[in-house]
Amino acid sequence: MTLILIRANSQGKLLNAIADIERHANLKISGKPKIIEPQIADKLAKGILKQNLRSKCEIATLLKVLDDTTKSIMHIKKIHPPAHIVVISEEYKEFEEIKKMFNRLPVLKGYYSHKSVPSN
Repeated sequence: MTLILIRANSQGKLLNAIADIERHANLKISGKPKIIEPQIADKLAKGILKQNLRSKCEIATLLKVLDDTTKSIMHIKKIHPPAHIVVISEEYKEFEEIKKMFNRLPVLKGYYSHKSVPSN
């Protein structure tokens, strides 16, 4: 399991980035993405990347992916989503804190997985 933080300028871009992760990166999202405060997302991203961010986000989400960290990183590198995506592995000191926080966060409204819809 891998945690992914997505920072975006709008909910539309956020939802498109999630769809890109599923469709083009072929990663399996576990459960529903959760909303995280933009300020907290910026702080986490800055701490993980160990560099200043170019811009602040307006909306952010955390999601769990069933695939391992290496696969997640390699597949996300191949796509060009309309948002900033940070793959958070167990190696980062923030991982356990974020994992605990995940269960308390509200669910992102407007998300649905196209893979869970039965095809006709």
